[in-house]
Amino acid sequence: MFPVRDVGEFEKALATVTREHVGAIEVLPATVFTGQRQRIADLLAKARLPAMFQRREFVVAGGLMSYGPSYAEMYRRAAIYVDKLAKGAKPADLPVEQPTRVELVVNTKTANALGLTIPPSLLLRADQVIE
Repeated sequence: MFPVRDVGEFEKALATVTREHVGAIEVLPATVFTGQRQRIADLLAKARLPAMFQRREFVVAGGLMSYGPSYAEMYRRAAIYVDKLAKGAKPADLPVEQPTRVELVVNTKTANALGLTIPPSLLLRADQVIE
């Protein structure tokens, strides 16, 4: 594990990962990274390091793949809650919900740049393939 609290620490951790010849990493979700997703994807590409994310936006920016909740679906569900609250529902009476839809997004352009072959069975299961 390489704990990181900001993008500057991400660069230092990436240097350590590269020096230790780590084959791939998982970037756990952190709000501090969301606004820096392009920079992070660029740093990973420069280091030629495959990475897994939990948000599709990182894959759109050039990351290899993501598997996690559909934030668009979660935002839609949140709007339903706002509507119920606006109509007088008490927050304590509303159930807590877990994400019900997860999505797999694969960037084959990044895979090719890293010299990786994504198995066709994985591509068939993907909700989105970025080429």
